[in-house]
Amino acid sequence: MNANSESYRLWRIRRTVLQMLEDRGYMVMPDEKNADIAEFESKFCNAPTNVGQSGQARGYAPVSREKLTIVTSMTDDPSEMIFVFFPPEKAIGMKQIKDIHMKMKENNVKRAILVLRPADSFQHKDLSSQAKKAIEAIQSIGYILETFKENELLVNITEHVLVPKHVPLNSSQKDDLLARYKLKETQLPRIKITDPIARYYGLQRGQIVKIIRASETAGRYVTYRYVV
Repeated sequence: MNANSESYRLWRIRRTVLQMLEDRGYMVMPDEKNADIAEFESKFCNAPTNVGQSGQARGYAPVSREKLTIVTSMTDDPSEMIFVFFPPEKAIGMKQIKDIHMKMKENNVKRAILVLRPADSFQHKDLSSQAKKAIEAIQSIGYILETFKENELLVNITEHVLVPKHVPLNSSQKDDLLARYKLKETQLPRIKITDPIARYYGLQRGQIVKIIRASETAGRYVTYRYVV
């Protein structure tokens, strides 16, 4: 993969990540989310690979994945922050997870997303078994560490014509819903935490998501799902 195709790929991936953060309620600057490929390369690529006699760059070196790191906070609660890391390694081990956890602790950030590069081969995994165990250990003490493969973020799945609108409910909205219909949460239809839409919104077990579908007769049709 040459520098241009790599930068185009990462531009699309980072744009999807920013859209995902905004849909989760995090603050995202419009100029960052709407940046075109030229602006992306100017900001995140290393020095130009070739410079002509006129002094104009003929191309950019590969994207610096460290520069792609995102840190932002919830719009309605600035104390609730999130990191998004783009590790440069193609195989993530325990050391990288520990380093990420340390950075989260130092900045008092409880949630992070890792965007994983494709592995070199079927024999080499992008996330080692030791790294998975380290993530489980970190999550057992109150942190949330999500992982996405780059290929999963090339497009925004919520923009597909067949995907209805999903609206995660907060705690008070969940309580109001259950009280209104005199239901227990376990009586609702379920959605798995591993579902692509649940992962996109960062849903956790026990949450409820509102699903709004278009209806030819009623205008719209609303259902709810309980995350398991």
